[in-house]
Amino acid sequence: MPPTPTPPRALIAEDEPLLAAALQQALARAWPGLRVAATVGDGLSAVREALALRPEVLFFDIRMPGQSGLDAAAALADAWPADEAPFPALVFVTAYDQYALQAFETQAVDYLLKPVQPARLEKTVHKLRQALQRGAAPAPEDTFAQLRALLHTPGLGAAPAAPRLHMIQAMRQTGSGTQIHFVPVAEVLYFEAADKYVRVLTATHEYLIRTPLKELAAQLDPAAFWQVHRGTLVRASAIASATRDEAGRLHLHLHERPERLAVSRLYAHLFKAM
Repeated sequence: MPPTPTPPRALIAEDEPLLAAALQQALARAWPGLRVAATVGDGLSAVREALALRPEVLFFDIRMPGQSGLDAAAALADAWPADEAPFPALVFVTAYDQYALQAFETQAVDYLLKPVQPARLEKTVHKLRQALQRGAAPAPEDTFAQLRALLHTPGLGAAPAAPRLHMIQAMRQTGSGTQIHFVPVAEVLYFEAADKYVRVLTATHEYLIRTPLKELAAQLDPAAFWQVHRGTLVRASAIASATRDEAGRLHLHLHERPERLAVSRLYAHLFKAM
């Protein structure tokens, strides 16, 4: 007698407990064979629990405290042990209007609109069950490409487009206190998120600004500055080489800085030719 297949498991990330409970009840009706392994209320917990439980399906709310559903998915994609388990099927739960939903419509990542309607959930469940029955988990590169597109959609993951930035007002700590400098963007080699600040690195100096990295990215030329990690923007012309370590992770070497910069799996496609 063949072994009984293990029931698929899901993780629900939703910061409103009533909506999380409603989705779990709706899933119990639409997909009795699905086991909800955990329900969490923020993005950081979603990443932590997903890595611990390795569920086959994720239902991520877009707007959650601390870390959005999109950012949580990006962080999970970067940390997921691809050699141990397939990346889960990803479903976003969102209250966005029809204009913003066009971004989801153009991607293969599925979504549910709040309040979740039974007929729409049935379609999502049908797609997920077919994929799992075929043993055809979404190809990681396809999922990562979809996440990149969503992360760079204004109003979803990216800040609205803003006028190009040519000069940055930044802080620099010295022995006598904090100095304010005007740094030409043309001199910046990379930007890196660090707690409440963003580090601004030139060939010879380091500065700090309070502008969030997402807002900053919207003011930079995307052809000049590449996003290589959810917390790093690097000037393309500053990259000397890309190397892969024993774990398969990419790192960048710069022309005028000694440190190495980690490349997220979401952005590894930029360096296939290197």
